[in-house]
Amino acid sequence: MATVTVRYFAAARAAAGGLDQETVEADTPESAFAALVATHGPELARAVGISSYLLDGVSLSREALGERVVGAVRIDVLPPFAGG
Repeated sequence: MATVTVRYFAAARAAAGGLDQETVEADTPESAFAALVATHGPELARAVGISSYLLDGVSLSREALGERVVGAVRIDVLPPFAGG
């Protein structure tokens, strides 16, 4: 398992109850999001579903969400901003 710190921005932050970030233990980004959605509910699922992601500062494609992560990683959740 990896220690995954998820940082929320804009609408994702609002959907996470105003939290800037939180940390979970997970094998993949997808399982980290699943754990967080189980805590926060459908609004976070919606925000995560329309967002772009950075994994340790590098763009993370939707196809890579199921890939295993190790160690300590940071995922930034970036919803569309102002039209886009």
